[in-house]
Amino acid sequence: RECIILQAFRLRIHQQIMAPLPSLPKFLFPNPLPRTDFTLHNLPFGVFSRTGSSMPRPTIGVAIGDKILDMRVMAEKNLVPPYFADFYLNPFMMAGRQAWSEVRERLQQYLSDSHPSSLSHRPDVVKEAIVEQKDVTMHLPAVIGDYTDFYASKEHATNVGSIWRSKENPLLPNWVHLPVGYHGRASTIIPSGQPVIRPCGQMLPKDADKPVFGPSKVLDFELEMASFVGGEFVAGDPVPLDQARDKIFGLVLMNDWTARDIQKWEYQPLGPFLGKSFATAISPWVVTLDALEPFRCTAPEQDPEPLPHLRHRGVDFPSYDIKLEVAVKLEADHSPETICRTNLRYMYWTIFQQLTHHASNGCLMRAGDLLGTGTISGKEKSSFGSLLELTWAGSEPLRFSNGQERKFLEDGDEVVMTGYAEKGPIRVGFGECRNVVQPSRVRGEPVV
Repeated sequence: RECIILQAFRLRIHQQIMAPLPSLPKFLFPNPLPRTDFTLHNLPFGVFSRTGSSMPRPTIGVAIGDKILDMRVMAEKNLVPPYFADFYLNPFMMAGRQAWSEVRERLQQYLSDSHPSSLSHRPDVVKEAIVEQKDVTMHLPAVIGDYTDFYASKEHATNVGSIWRSKENPLLPNWVHLPVGYHGRASTIIPSGQPVIRPCGQMLPKDADKPVFGPSKVLDFELEMASFVGGEFVAGDPVPLDQARDKIFGLVLMNDWTARDIQKWEYQPLGPFLGKSFATAISPWVVTLDALEPFRCTAPEQDPEPLPHLRHRGVDFPSYDIKLEVAVKLEADHSPETICRTNLRYMYWTIFQQLTHHASNGCLMRAGDLLGTGTISGKEKSSFGSLLELTWAGSEPLRFSNGQERKFLEDGDEVVMTGYAEKGPIRVGFGECRNVVQPSRVRGEPVV
């Protein structure tokens, strides 16, 4: 039976690769674009407002090349369901997997050059519904009710444990039995492009016996991805692992900004608090699991075997081959330099195990909830997903091409995260998660 499942899965992916859709419709792009993340294979969802509008309002859109399909216009013309007239994606996220797949198929027809339903036959709709990305402001894609961040990379957890606790026993005993997580602060989740203000807090200077209060001196990024939860849930009901895939709408890039000096002083015994709650940034476009289907892959072997409710059974391909990068831009006239390359497939605990564990006690999940994966690190130093690891707590500074060094982030530094999946002619990308560090607002003074 497993062989039949495996053969069917490989056949479906082979068919997609050998006879794929064109990357972009010619009626919208008569001149080919350079490589783009937002192809017909992707069609991610986001929320935007039109720059310069007298009454800007959040509007759901779908990215295609360097343009956006305005889904409110499409809903007003009865071309898509009415929940696309909403300001945010929550009603669509709640609609469930069948609705997500049906809308995606319909959009591919509308954006096809040859399908009878193609918008190439509706120039009136194209004129009203197609917007240039350069003419919009992007917003958070959903109203995020709750946010949870996990700690699911074995390499990252081992590195942090080695730095802060013990190289001999870097992992706590529970780590290999469950996806460790904590409840984060939804109110400070920000979109790509919004500045990050250096936080203030308590920290314990080296060799001191009393803490001090002030701006963090050890500001860091954490390269993550995050799942937007979708579908309907009932309080008290768990989410079985074999149903978790139907309860995740899609993925975004995530930067879990962290003040390491504040975190180190406060995190015991209850875990992260002010060292992380000042800012968590996500990329604006949500890439659906349907778009990521060709890139499913195996996950790392789990030893010891998880308890039955967290055990992926059979040939399930529970992870995704998504390449991730971090670049840092040090100054206005300096190009970003890549300092990290890693992959979602390195994650020990999968996104489905994270959701199943979260709901295993009956916790009520809601459409629009956000689940961060935790920092994604690989085995090689170049794949470490934070400066804490890349510089080994500042003992091995990174050197940039202009001669500057960094142990941690300084004011004016800009962190740029990107991610994409690619197989043959099929490319599905996430765009950017980009934020610049601004000085702290001591006593609340505004930044000039």
